[in-house]
Amino acid sequence: MAVFYLIIFIIILVLISPFIVGGLFFYLTGAGLSFLELSLKEILPLLFLIIIGSFINIPLGKRSLVKVREAYFFGIFKRNAWRFQGVSVNIGGAVIPILIAGYFAYNAPFEALLATTVIVSFFSFLGAQFVKTKGVFVSMTLPILFSAFFAVLLSPESAPQVAFSAGVFGVLIGADLLYLPWAMRKGSGVVSIGGAGLLDAIFLTGIASSLLAGL
Repeated sequence: MAVFYLIIFIIILVLISPFIVGGLFFYLTGAGLSFLELSLKEILPLLFLIIIGSFINIPLGKRSLVKVREAYFFGIFKRNAWRFQGVSVNIGGAVIPILIAGYFAYNAPFEALLATTVIVSFFSFLGAQFVKTKGVFVSMTLPILFSAFFAVLLSPESAPQVAFSAGVFGVLIGADLLYLPWAMRKGSGVVSIGGAGLLDAIFLTGIASSLLAGL
Protein backbone atom coordinates (compact mmCIF):
# COMPACT_ATOMS: atom_id res chain seq x y z
CA MET A 1 0.00 0.00 0.00
CA ALA A 2 2.86 2.35 0.82
CA VAL A 3 4.33 1.78 -2.64
CA PHE A 4 0.98 2.63 -4.22
CA TYR A 5 0.76 5.96 -2.38
CA LEU A 6 4.38 6.70 -3.27
CA ILE A 7 3.65 6.13 -6.96
CA ILE A 8 0.57 8.37 -6.77
CA PHE A 9 2.61 11.07 -5.05
CA ILE A 10 5.33 10.89 -7.73
CA ILE A 11 2.75 11.08 -10.54
CA ILE A 12 1.08 14.12 -8.93
CA LEU A 13 4.49 15.75 -8.38
CA VAL A 14 5.43 15.23 -12.04
CA LEU A 15 2.09 16.67 -13.19
CA ILE A 16 2.30 19.81 -11.07
CA SER A 17 6.07 20.39 -11.40
CA PRO A 18 5.71 22.54 -14.57
CA PHE A 19 3.31 24.83 -12.68
CA ILE A 20 5.68 25.01 -9.71
CA VAL A 21 8.65 25.83 -11.93
CA GLY A 22 6.63 28.35 -13.93
CA GLY A 23 5.32 30.01 -10.79
CA LEU A 24 8.80 30.22 -9.29
CA PHE A 25 10.17 31.66 -12.52
CA PHE A 26 7.54 34.40 -12.69
CA TYR A 27 7.96 35.13 -8.99
CA LEU A 28 11.72 35.63 -9.38
CA THR A 29 11.17 37.66 -12.56
CA GLY A 30 8.72 39.90 -10.74
CA ALA A 31 11.15 40.22 -7.83
CA GLY A 32 13.94 41.24 -10.21
CA LEU A 33 11.72 43.90 -11.78
CA SER A 34 10.58 45.12 -8.35
CA PHE A 35 14.21 45.81 -7.42
CA LEU A 36 14.16 48.27 -10.32
CA GLU A 37 11.58 50.17 -8.25
CA LEU A 38 8.71 49.23 -10.55
CA SER A 39 5.25 48.81 -9.07
CA LEU A 40 3.03 45.77 -9.54
CA LYS A 41 0.85 47.83 -11.89
CA GLU A 42 3.92 48.34 -14.08
CA ILE A 43 5.40 44.83 -13.75
CA LEU A 44 2.31 42.90 -14.86
CA PRO A 45 1.81 44.79 -18.17
CA LEU A 46 5.55 44.51 -18.89
CA LEU A 47 5.51 40.74 -18.37
CA PHE A 48 2.40 40.46 -20.54
CA LEU A 49 4.02 42.48 -23.34
CA ILE A 50 7.23 40.43 -23.12
CA ILE A 51 5.31 37.14 -23.31
CA ILE A 52 3.24 38.30 -26.30
CA GLY A 53 6.30 39.88 -27.91
CA SER A 54 8.20 36.60 -27.61
CA PHE A 55 6.16 35.31 -30.54
CA ILE A 56 6.95 38.30 -32.78
CA ASN A 57 10.15 38.61 -34.84
CA ILE A 58 10.81 41.68 -36.95
CA PRO A 59 13.10 41.08 -39.96
CA LEU A 60 16.00 43.51 -40.34
CA GLY A 61 16.78 44.06 -44.01
CA LYS A 62 16.15 41.62 -46.82
CA ARG A 63 16.41 37.86 -46.53
CA SER A 64 18.50 36.02 -49.08
CA LEU A 65 18.17 32.47 -50.30
CA VAL A 66 21.43 30.56 -49.82
CA LYS A 67 22.59 27.03 -50.55
CA VAL A 68 23.82 25.09 -47.53
CA ARG A 69 25.03 21.61 -46.62
CA GLU A 70 22.93 20.10 -43.86
CA ALA A 71 23.15 16.80 -42.02
CA TYR A 72 20.27 14.34 -41.77
CA PHE A 73 19.58 10.82 -40.49
CA PHE A 74 21.42 11.35 -37.17
CA GLY A 75 24.19 13.28 -38.89
CA ILE A 76 25.37 10.33 -40.97
CA PHE A 77 24.52 11.82 -44.34
CA LYS A 78 24.65 15.34 -45.78
CA ARG A 79 22.66 17.01 -48.52
CA ASN A 80 22.35 20.34 -50.29
CA ALA A 81 19.41 22.51 -49.27
CA TRP A 82 18.18 26.05 -49.86
CA ARG A 83 17.51 28.15 -46.76
CA PHE A 84 16.51 31.75 -46.15
CA GLN A 85 19.24 33.69 -44.41
CA GLY A 86 18.90 37.01 -42.64
CA VAL A 87 18.58 38.79 -39.32
CA SER A 88 15.49 39.43 -37.21
CA VAL A 89 14.91 40.91 -33.77
CA ASN A 90 12.48 39.48 -31.24
CA ILE A 91 10.12 41.95 -29.56
CA GLY A 92 9.87 40.18 -26.21
CA GLY A 93 13.43 38.92 -26.00
CA ALA A 94 15.28 41.99 -27.26
CA VAL A 95 13.27 45.13 -28.05
CA ILE A 96 11.34 45.45 -24.76
CA PRO A 97 14.32 44.56 -22.52
CA ILE A 98 16.47 47.08 -24.42
CA LEU A 99 13.82 49.79 -23.96
CA ILE A 100 13.63 49.03 -20.22
CA ALA A 101 17.43 49.02 -19.95
CA GLY A 102 17.63 52.30 -21.87
CA TYR A 103 15.09 53.89 -19.55
CA PHE A 104 17.13 53.05 -16.45
CA ALA A 105 20.47 53.72 -18.15
CA TYR A 106 19.37 57.33 -18.81
CA ASN A 107 19.52 58.14 -15.09
CA ALA A 108 22.31 55.73 -14.14
CA PRO A 109 25.90 56.86 -13.40
CA PHE A 110 27.53 56.80 -16.83
CA GLU A 111 31.01 55.62 -15.75
CA ALA A 112 29.65 52.74 -13.67
CA LEU A 113 27.25 51.66 -16.42
CA LEU A 114 29.92 51.86 -19.12
CA ALA A 115 32.53 49.91 -17.15
CA THR A 116 30.05 47.20 -16.13
CA THR A 117 28.69 46.89 -19.67
CA VAL A 118 32.20 46.49 -21.13
CA ILE A 119 33.02 43.76 -18.59
CA VAL A 120 29.75 41.90 -19.19
CA SER A 121 30.21 42.20 -22.97
CA PHE A 122 33.69 40.69 -22.70
CA PHE A 123 32.59 37.67 -20.67
CA SER A 124 29.45 37.23 -22.76
CA PHE A 125 31.64 37.05 -25.86
CA LEU A 126 33.95 34.51 -24.21
CA GLY A 127 31.03 32.38 -23.04
CA ALA A 128 29.08 32.47 -26.29
CA GLN A 129 29.04 29.59 -28.74
CA PHE A 130 27.61 29.54 -32.23
CA VAL A 131 25.66 26.40 -33.16
CA LYS A 132 25.00 26.11 -36.86
CA THR A 133 21.31 26.32 -37.82
CA LYS A 134 20.41 27.11 -34.19
CA GLY A 135 22.12 30.42 -33.43
CA VAL A 136 24.31 31.81 -30.66
CA PHE A 137 24.10 30.31 -27.18
CA VAL A 138 25.71 32.04 -24.20
CA SER A 139 26.59 30.87 -20.70
CA MET A 140 24.91 33.41 -18.41
CA THR A 141 26.73 32.60 -15.16
CA LEU A 142 29.69 34.96 -15.46
CA PRO A 143 27.75 37.83 -17.11
CA ILE A 144 25.20 37.72 -14.27
CA LEU A 145 27.80 37.54 -11.50
CA PHE A 146 30.02 40.28 -12.93
CA SER A 147 27.09 42.53 -13.80
CA ALA A 148 25.75 42.36 -10.24
CA PHE A 149 29.18 42.57 -8.58
CA PHE A 150 30.45 45.61 -10.46
CA ALA A 151 27.09 47.37 -10.27
CA VAL A 152 27.18 47.07 -6.47
CA LEU A 153 30.85 48.01 -6.36
CA LEU A 154 30.69 51.03 -8.67
CA SER A 155 27.17 52.29 -8.06
CA PRO A 156 25.73 50.92 -4.80
CA GLU A 157 22.94 53.52 -4.69
CA SER A 158 21.50 52.35 -8.02
CA ALA A 159 22.98 48.84 -8.27
CA PRO A 160 19.86 46.97 -9.54
CA GLN A 161 19.29 49.49 -12.33
CA VAL A 162 22.94 49.46 -13.42
CA ALA A 163 23.07 45.65 -13.18
CA PHE A 164 19.94 45.23 -15.31
CA SER A 165 21.03 47.69 -17.99
CA ALA A 166 24.61 46.40 -18.12
CA GLY A 167 23.35 42.80 -18.23
CA VAL A 168 21.02 43.49 -21.14
CA PHE A 169 23.47 45.66 -23.11
CA GLY A 170 26.43 43.40 -22.32
CA VAL A 171 24.82 40.21 -23.60
CA LEU A 172 23.36 42.05 -26.60
CA ILE A 173 26.81 43.33 -27.57
CA GLY A 174 28.99 40.39 -26.57
CA ALA A 175 26.82 37.44 -27.56
CA ASP A 176 24.70 38.87 -30.38
CA LEU A 177 26.18 41.86 -32.20
CA LEU A 178 29.84 40.77 -32.07
CA TYR A 179 28.91 37.26 -33.21
CA LEU A 180 26.49 38.44 -35.88
CA PRO A 181 28.93 38.82 -38.84
CA TRP A 182 30.46 35.42 -38.16
CA ALA A 183 27.05 33.80 -37.63
CA MET A 184 25.85 35.21 -40.96
CA ARG A 185 28.86 33.76 -42.75
CA LYS A 186 28.70 30.34 -41.10
CA GLY A 187 24.99 30.02 -40.40
CA SER A 188 22.20 28.62 -42.49
CA GLY A 189 19.04 30.34 -41.44
CA VAL A 190 17.52 33.46 -39.99
CA VAL A 191 19.49 34.69 -36.97
CA SER A 192 17.08 36.08 -34.38
CA ILE A 193 18.39 38.53 -31.78
CA GLY A 194 16.58 37.72 -28.55
CA GLY A 195 14.90 34.85 -30.36
CA ALA A 196 14.13 32.85 -27.21
CA GLY A 197 11.85 35.64 -26.02
CA LEU A 198 11.14 35.59 -22.30
CA LEU A 199 13.79 32.87 -21.87
CA ASP A 200 16.48 34.60 -23.91
CA ALA A 201 19.85 35.38 -22.33
CA ILE A 202 19.39 39.12 -22.94
CA PHE A 203 16.34 39.37 -20.68
CA LEU A 204 17.32 36.65 -18.18
CA THR A 205 20.77 38.13 -17.58
CA GLY A 206 19.24 41.54 -16.88
CA ILE A 207 16.62 40.15 -14.49
CA ALA A 208 19.01 37.83 -12.64
CA SER A 209 21.61 40.60 -12.34
CA SER A 210 19.13 43.09 -10.89
CA LEU A 211 17.79 40.43 -8.50
CA LEU A 212 21.29 39.56 -7.30
CA ALA A 213 22.35 43.19 -7.01
CA GLY A 214 19.25 44.08 -5.03
CA LEU A 215 19.61 41.36 -2.38
